[in-house]
Amino acid sequence: MRTTYHEFPSKFWILVGASFIDGVGSTMIFPFFALYITQKFNVGMTQAGVLLGIFSIAGFFGNILGGALTDRIGRRAILLFGLVFSAVSSISMGLVNVFVVFFPLVVVVGLLSDVAWPAQSAMIADMLPEEQRAEGFGIQRVARNVSWMVGPTVAGLLAAQSYLLLFILDAISSIITAGIIYRLIPETMPERSPEAKGESLAQTFRGYLKGLADGSFVAFLIISVIMNLVYIQLYSTFSVYLRDVHGIPTQGYGFLMTMNATLVVLAQFSITRWTKRNPAMIMLALGSAFYLVGFSSFGFVSAYALFAIGMLLVTVGEMIVIPVAQALVARLAPPDMRGRYMATFAVAWTVPAAIGPWAAGVILDNFNPDLVWYLSGILSTLAVTGFLLLHARLRERLASQHVFEAEAVGAN
Repeated sequence: MRTTYHEFPSKFWILVGASFIDGVGSTMIFPFFALYITQKFNVGMTQAGVLLGIFSIAGFFGNILGGALTDRIGRRAILLFGLVFSAVSSISMGLVNVFVVFFPLVVVVGLLSDVAWPAQSAMIADMLPEEQRAEGFGIQRVARNVSWMVGPTVAGLLAAQSYLLLFILDAISSIITAGIIYRLIPETMPERSPEAKGESLAQTFRGYLKGLADGSFVAFLIISVIMNLVYIQLYSTFSVYLRDVHGIPTQGYGFLMTMNATLVVLAQFSITRWTKRNPAMIMLALGSAFYLVGFSSFGFVSAYALFAIGMLLVTVGEMIVIPVAQALVARLAPPDMRGRYMATFAVAWTVPAAIGPWAAGVILDNFNPDLVWYLSGILSTLAVTGFLLLHARLRERLASQHVFEAEAVGAN
């Protein structure tokens, strides 16, 4: 690990540490949000799914705004704004006592607190050369998953006493993270091209059209949406399903999430070092295959130990998929458009988050709940097939781009 530490710049490790602190707070809230809504306001998963969907749609537009501003203003300022606003929004959500008030609130919260996501991803891509990015995103995931070992465990104990305390602790962690970045992380945005310097704000936003004209990138986004429709169920539907269908309490779900995080901490870096030596699309297909087996199994088992085995398979899949996908987006993006490409990639998460919990909620409330996991198997199969088909289309492009970047590094 000491050798690994010296392979990466010190500012990267500071950013990773800050991500851990912020992650401890957010993981106290996010996995328990559906439980909080259904319990406090006595509503079904369908209503909670609609609320989560609105939040995700607002977050999508926040990402679009953040991606453009990240490429125009810089990574650091947008990241700081997002963290400070996230702290304010956490307190606001914790104080709401009327369910209908949540709807306009989540629109504002989703729009403004999500502007920072493209900035953080672009900052990591700026700091690291192409051959280190997958490992860099993997290390960031390790830090975030260490926070998953802390956050859900603590939240599972505190939630029974006070959900408001969880929102307060999340706000504190965001403020601490903002302070670290303000004091220790400089701006990382590459020098903008003369054309980019002279463009108006409207032209900056029109730059999104360039990414949408990239057919291979758009195909990758569509397949990722399908894959993440499955993955998002882990953080929304799964906890309610365990509680309502199998009588497994909140602490049991928290333990499964802690187990997930522990495995990532122990194995993520080794897996990422292996996956970076293999074609990205093949690795994404492999990870989706693990989702296929893991999520499908939830619909056929009832013993807690078997749910744990399914979780292990899902975790292996996410350790393969998430760093590879993030590194691939950074690789496909022109340097002065990384923020906008990262923001566009957020579609792969916001669309599933917008419709996945709602659709699953309709099934849980009105049909056989196991159908959620049967459909997850079908969608995972589509994702595996899509990534394998896209592999041939992108292989030559990525190979030629790798040679170009290597030559550029050598020239410098």
